[in-house]
Amino acid sequence: MPDKTVPLSDTDVHPSMQAPFAVPTTKILAIGQWTAEGAPDARAPVLPIEIRETVRLYLAGKVDQWYFKTDESGIVLVMNVTDPEEARALLEKLPLGQAGMMEFQFIPLGPIKPLALLLNEKGLVD
Repeated sequence: MPDKTVPLSDTDVHPSMQAPFAVPTTKILAIGQWTAEGAPDARAPVLPIEIRETVRLYLAGKVDQWYFKTDESGIVLVMNVTDPEEARALLEKLPLGQAGMMEFQFIPLGPIKPLALLLNEKGLVD
């Protein structure tokens, strides 16, 4: 079936979608990857300490969720911080970070602001 999508012009789009809009950062996604120093035999003795320290971050409210990547290349954390530098500082203090065994990519996350269009509430979609 041929594509019958008609391109929209700027006048066909809600004003909030025409220009970039600010979305507050509410969490940081931290994607960790093992480094060359983090070979399985090298990290094995460090992991029990790492896990205890990560539990402390969880109990302090800094880590919301944590996962092991199924390809075994590292971990993923959803952090309850709004500044990537704060997330970096917290994770660099952990044993794997101090040993240079894991490096992270930090991605700021925020609410899906275009959902406010569904509510049609003034102020949410300036």
